[in-house]
Formats: sequence, C-alpha cells, structure tokens
Amino acid sequence: MRRHQLREIISEGESSTVEFKRKCASPQKIARELIAFANSSGGVLLVGVDDDGSIVGVKSEKEEIEIINHACEFFSDPPIEPEISIIQISYEDVVVVEVSESDQKPHRMVENDNGKAKEQTVYIRKGASTVAASKEVAKVLAGQNSNSPPITLSIGRHEKKAFEYLNDNDRITVREFAHFSNISERRAARLLVRLVRAGVLHIHTNESLDYYTLAS
Repeated sequence: MRRHQLREIISEGESSTVEFKRKCASPQKIARELIAFANSSGGVLLVGVDDDGSIVGVKSEKEEIEIINHACEFFSDPPIEPEISIIQISYEDVVVVEVSESDQKPHRMVENDNGKAKEQTVYIRKGASTVAASKEVAKVLAGQNSNSPPITLSIGRHEKKAFEYLNDNDRITVREFAHFSNISERRAARLLVRLVRAGVLHIHTNESLDYYTLAS
C-alpha cells in the first residue's frame, strides 16, 4: 500500500473493511478484528490511528507487530496470515495490517477460562463493527471453505413453503419458518442454511437476530 492510498483510506473513516486502533491493547482484541475480516470480505487494520481518523502513530513498530503476529497465530483457529507493513504519514509510523477474505472459513477465536477451553466464537464484520456470528452464519461460512464438499439441493414441501412465504414477504426468520412449517427451529435453521449455501437465499445479521431473503 502506498502513502496516498493510506491517506485516502483514513479520510473515508472506519467501515466494514477498515478498522482504526491507537495501539494493540492485547492479542485477543486484535484477533477479534482480524478474524472478522478473514470471515467477511477482508479488510485493513490501521494501528496508530485514532477512532476519529487522527494519526497518532505507534511508539514501537516491533512491539505492535509482535502482538499482531501472536494474535494471528495463537488466538485464531485456523491461523491468519496477514500482510503487515509500516507506512510513515504526517511524520508518524502507522502499522498497516491487510487481511484477505479467507478460503478457510470460519476462523474462530481461541479462548480459555482459567485454563479451560471455552466455546470458540466466530466473528464477522457488520458495518463498522465486529460482532459474534450466530451458529447459522458460522455454518454458512463453513460451506464457503475451499475444503467443503459441494452441496446437493432437493426442493421438498418445507422448502417450497419457505419460497411461498418469501414471495409474499421481504424476509423470513428461523422462528417464523419453524412455526408455519410445523417443524423444530433446529430443523428450520438447517434447511435455511442449506438454501443459503445453495445460493438461493441470503442470510443477514443484525443486532437481535438473523433473517433470510431471496437471492437476487
């Protein structure tokens, strides 16, 4: 990345593909951001830039890069391999961490509680925020893995009910689908995820719940 490209990115502010950090507070916090980029459309983490776009620089590039590498190697499963560079702008050094969209989704956060392994969380980008993905979104991401077997789709009566509902409504949730199809929410989620993986539905995430729409 060149200096003028970095200036342009900073001027546009944080987004689904750009995150600012004054410094790397901890490997865990940095890992969440990088995992979210890898599970989404990729992105750029800029260390040495305040939330408002002010360029504050970093005191020690070596220390920041060590934390970033530690985050990628030990707090992401599978590990992330970003491109890291140092760019001087306004007489300050900014650490630029570029993460490509992964073909090994989903990357999960490696966490433990007093030495005991916790359930690994999948993070994604939602607008300019990093959020935990639902189990359904994680399954969709797994279907995008390059090692995932191809999916075969059969349209049964439950799938037809979903299409009929979406012809009359903009969106559908797992609970709605389960209710009018008279099936369990677990089965409803599984069927909707298969339709997403087949490319006929889209899954959307907001703060309260996931919902599904017809693919355009």
